Amino acid sequence: MKKTLLSLIIALGLTSAIYASDRWSILPDSSVIAMSVTKDRLPHADHVEMSGKKMAVVLYWDLDSSSVFELNRALVFPMLRTIPNDTHASLMLNNDVDVASMLRINGRKVSPITKSVELNGMMKVVSDYITPDGASVELSRTIFPTMEHPAMIELYTARNNGDKNVTLLVPELKQTYTTDAAKGVDGAYVIQSDVNGAGAITLQPGETADFSLIIQAYKANGDTPLELNATEELAERLAFIDIIDNNLILNTPDKAIDTEFRYAKIRGAESIYKTKGGYMHGPGGESYYAALWCNDQAEYINPFFPFLGYDVGNESALNCFRHYVRFINDEYKPIPSSIIAEGDDIWNGAGDRGDAAMLAYGASRYALAHGDKVESEELWTLIEWCLEYCRRKLNEEGVVISDHDELEGRFPAGNANLCTASLYYDALVSAVYLGKELGKPSKQLASYSRQAKELRKAIESYFGANVQGFDTYRYYDGNDVLRSWICIPLVMDIDERADQTVKALFSPEMYTEDGVLTCQGYPVFWDRATLYTLRGALHAGYPDEVIPRLSDFSRRRLLGDHVPYPVEAWPEGSQRHLSAESGLYCRVITEGLFGIRPTGFKRFELKPELPTDWNFAELKHIRAFGTDFDINITRISPERLKVTVTDHNGKVQHFTLKSSNKINISL
Repeated sequence: MKKTLLSLIIALGLTSAIYASDRWSILPDSSVIAMSVTKDRLPHADHVEMSGKKMAVVLYWDLDSSSVFELNRALVFPMLRTIPNDTHASLMLNNDVDVASMLRINGRKVSPITKSVELNGMMKVVSDYITPDGASVELSRTIFPTMEHPAMIELYTARNNGDKNVTLLVPELKQTYTTDAAKGVDGAYVIQSDVNGAGAITLQPGETADFSLIIQAYKANGDTPLELNATEELAERLAFIDIIDNNLILNTPDKAIDTEFRYAKIRGAESIYKTKGGYMHGPGGESYYAALWCNDQAEYINPFFPFLGYDVGNESALNCFRHYVRFINDEYKPIPSSIIAEGDDIWNGAGDRGDAAMLAYGASRYALAHGDKVESEELWTLIEWCLEYCRRKLNEEGVVISDHDELEGRFPAGNANLCTASLYYDALVSAVYLGKELGKPSKQLASYSRQAKELRKAIESYFGANVQGFDTYRYYDGNDVLRSWICIPLVMDIDERADQTVKALFSPEMYTEDGVLTCQGYPVFWDRATLYTLRGALHAGYPDEVIPRLSDFSRRRLLGDHVPYPVEAWPEGSQRHLSAESGLYCRVITEGLFGIRPTGFKRFELKPELPTDWNFAELKHIRAFGTDFDINITRISPERLKVTVTDHNGKVQHFTLKSSNKINISL
């Protein structure tokens, strides 16, 4: 453990974050979460990130003890680059202009009383303005980033709920900030806020009126502000949410899991930026935009996009791999960990993190699931290079050496770690499946198959160990405490030590109310590790152990005090809503609960894992393998399941199997 992290924990007295349960609720007959504002739960504060293709915003909001809503917007414009043009060089500005507090009702300043807050890929806040003379105006504001422009909008709807006419005075507002030209790649930038629909508005009883706040940014030299229609931009945002809602629909007996899955789809898909280097999925968090990483994009979320069928998501995945193809080389020098600044530069500050294994794993899984032969032929060059790079990095014991793992030195990883070895193993397995689809030489594929078998044996002999009384894995040579990443072999179908590994991960030494700890003895958690753990334990055949924990995790992230998405980490990053973690949540379902493992362009292995107290689970409108299909799992006895696969071209397949058994599906 690095002394700097340990010193931080001790100095700040940090302990695991504590949340009140179920501050929010799922609205009846919907998948929208809402918080009814009650005095006994105030004050309250939170933050949530939202993205469009040309901007992101983190809403830092709070309700004081009098139910007054306050908002500070952390605006991010990734394609307006600052100097130095590095990973974090997006134009950023905090904006706390408060139009709601400037309103006048019949000439009076009135403090609004907030009634409810909703989150639905947007934020909706409903407040009442009650004057001493009996006037009553309800104000609803909907806050969202536009989908296609470097702008965010707050659309206000005022309704007269009284029995007399009221006059609403909406302030005229035009606020601009111009940045220092010397600090911008393209010179000075302008961040402009405007109120549209300002003036005196007379509302009869029951009548409504709309006005809006538009905040946008543009280059001072040559660009002009956009003329945006708030209602039209809202319709475009809703159309995006509708696309996500109508694909990859989960239905289970657990409403919290279903709903968190729905929100994770939104967060994973929205955070894609239209850069000069093409579509780039970005983690966010006021730090990571217009850039690509071998873990967040290539490993975590790109293999998921074909299942969702969101065209922009698939395009961003392909674009990611194409960017990395630029860096393959005859000398087999390490590939960069991150491609930054819209594709103009790289970051490689942590050295080799096992990035080639991440790329080979993600590209091969993506290619199989997307089922596009032309794309796959293009990606084969990258996959082939990465596999050979890893082969050349094998140590005498047969496992891959690297400088770090994806935690970049925050925790020890030795010079050969279990995560990289496991990723390389799965990449070899997937490459055999993909190579067969592409007609690659049988000798080459036989070599990959042989290397995979040898690597699996090496993983067992090199990493297999008794750690803290569990016959599980040491994470690296010399590791003598439990680590969260011992879950990775389970995800890759390496099950020799599954039982003891699951017991170790779910033991009191490792599993907390916030999920699995990164390292035994340290109160640090990363949601990515918890999500890999849940997925791996499901895939290994432990649904009764996983589903209660998945349900608790889902309720905590969806309905607790910090909502509605999976987070990055704590204490690092203030539990930012990094978007690739949402992709990992979705893969707990697709690859864990349903056990979908791509084996061809139109084929996959299915290994459903229903807990004993569930009688069904279904995924509708799965878009992987170039098809639109449903999977329905029904329990027909304590030990047997019925699986129905329905292709929307009309083909229906029925199977019966024992729990935790595998079947092969051809579409």
